[in-house]
Amino acid sequence: MDRQLLILSTFCYLAAVVRTIVALRAHTFQQSRFNFFAIAAGFILQSAFLYLRGHAEHRCPLTNLFEVFIFLAWSVALIYMLVGPAYRLSLMGAFTAPLVVILQVFALLAPIDVPHAAKMPADPWLEFHASISMIAYGAFALACIAGAMYLVQDRQLKTHQIRSIFYHLPPLSDLFAAITRLLWLGFILYTLGLASGFFVGGPLPRLQIICAVGVWILYGAILQGRYSRWFAPRRIAALCIFGFAAALTLLWGITFSAQIH
Repeated sequence: MDRQLLILSTFCYLAAVVRTIVALRAHTFQQSRFNFFAIAAGFILQSAFLYLRGHAEHRCPLTNLFEVFIFLAWSVALIYMLVGPAYRLSLMGAFTAPLVVILQVFALLAPIDVPHAAKMPADPWLEFHASISMIAYGAFALACIAGAMYLVQDRQLKTHQIRSIFYHLPPLSDLFAAITRLLWLGFILYTLGLASGFFVGGPLPRLQIICAVGVWILYGAILQGRYSRWFAPRRIAALCIFGFAAALTLLWGITFSAQIH
């Protein structure tokens, strides 16, 4: 039953992707509530899946790599739902939906939904540490999406090849402000998650600590570069994409070490 909810959720996000592709190819894309409501429906179905999985396991559903990827996809949708209406109805939804589809399709198809043999008692600090860190990843993912939108618009301006998609993107200044806010949101949440790890009942695996601190240093350096003006806005946008790709790679190490532990 829970996987059926997840499949229906994936189809909701896929509907937003297909609608955007068709509209862009026909050069008729306009700001519409369709993508927002499709993503909202997918988010509700994701939430129902996580509730049922958590109820069955009597803990936060972050016990294996499958659940980590689904929780990450849910976090991306959550942050998208929380951003301002100017972004919810713009192409940000069109950029967000494909990422969620990729994450969920991979989780559904890959043989990674392996239940734990031993049922350990839930540790509130560990659950807070894991869940708040994953929500921070959702903010980093939206910063990556905003960075991609910034680079698309910047390239069209520099090459003087203005296409229809250009007129539906927020101004570069607004996109850069959104990138900064999302970076701060993700960094603050991730700092809380990192700090809460020190209150966990047992010692955390060394590899998990190293990977988590590495992600924190990476995004701290991006924010430092933004305010010290070491990097131009275009470089910050590119670093958001690189940073999320690196953080997603390190997430494998964090999850693998946690499962071994």
